[in-house]
Amino acid sequence: MTPTPEHSHAGSSDRASSDDVELAAHLAREPLRFGRLCLEKVWGGRALEDVLGIELEGDGPIGETWELVDRTDHQSVVRGGPLAGTTLGELVARAPRALLGNAPTARNGRFPLLVKFLDASAPLSVQVHPDDAGAAAQGHGSEAKTEAWYFLRDGGEVWCGFEPGVDRAAFETALAAGHASKPLARHPVRGGDALTVLGGTVHAIGAGVTLLEVQQNSDTTYRLDDWGRLGLDGKPRDLHLAQGLEVTRFGVPAPRTSSPARPRPGARTPATQLLASTEHFELEAIDLASSPPALTLDTGGRFQIYVVVAGPNRDHSGIVVARESEPAGSGVRLALGESVLVPAALGRHRIERLPGPDGSSAPDPVRLVRLACPAR
Repeated sequence: MTPTPEHSHAGSSDRASSDDVELAAHLAREPLRFGRLCLEKVWGGRALEDVLGIELEGDGPIGETWELVDRTDHQSVVRGGPLAGTTLGELVARAPRALLGNAPTARNGRFPLLVKFLDASAPLSVQVHPDDAGAAAQGHGSEAKTEAWYFLRDGGEVWCGFEPGVDRAAFETALAAGHASKPLARHPVRGGDALTVLGGTVHAIGAGVTLLEVQQNSDTTYRLDDWGRLGLDGKPRDLHLAQGLEVTRFGVPAPRTSSPARPRPGARTPATQLLASTEHFELEAIDLASSPPALTLDTGGRFQIYVVVAGPNRDHSGIVVARESEPAGSGVRLALGESVLVPAALGRHRIERLPGPDGSSAPDPVRLVRLACPAR
């Protein structure tokens, strides 16, 4: 999407002197579930229904589901509990300390991250997002965007960064010849791997790839090549060659894929693996143990997001996230493809595997992705 200006709202980087007391008290008691937003894309499909078992709206090509978003045109809304119907933007504006803690807001004062699932039934465009310096140079509402991908299954490929020796002139020649992907580094996709895409890195996602994406709260994309296809309206989609080339970082090594160990069935101890760490966010894989069933963590004064990327579907045993002092088995229940936001004020919390339908602990591996922002 081309950049559009977005204005700050209450709760910007100059935090309110005090939180809404009643709202802050709610945020200190329980994690938050949000409704899912489904976005049709010309390159989308319905694969997320099979890969994650989630329900998608309508019958059109869903390219993205936004799991957590605070934008002018899209808002996540709390689902269930005493705060049902409250938008994420309202939570940030009214109780920034309780919700975010030491994590910063975005530059426009909104929630700092956007979290989505993505289904590329056809290749996405060859594109680039600006880094902070590039966004500032472009102006006109341009927003920086660094992102990271966690691949949900094997198959397909992505292009990210340049092959050694590719400079601007070589890339412009490839673009003019209709070979935009040839100078790009190719990465075969393996489920469970992760890849960090810093702002200014040219990239594209190939057909058949499904992934979880975390990114800075931005919707600025400069499209460099779109494979000659038409958009959902039957017209060619706009390209942004001048802006894209200006914000592209040349002479930088292509990123490497992070390949963690895969979850082990029947593991008796939890395992954590840091897969991405940038100045804007961190992404960590957490493999829950089959016994003991609970893992106790602390927010550390920052909000935490947990997304279930491997484990039980809605017909089998699930996962519960709750404040540590809550009774065993109580709290917010999650299944494969679902996510929860733990406010900073909640502090110590428990992630617990529920027993299966027969009362036993399921041996199947359960993996969550944890997302958070570095402290200010």
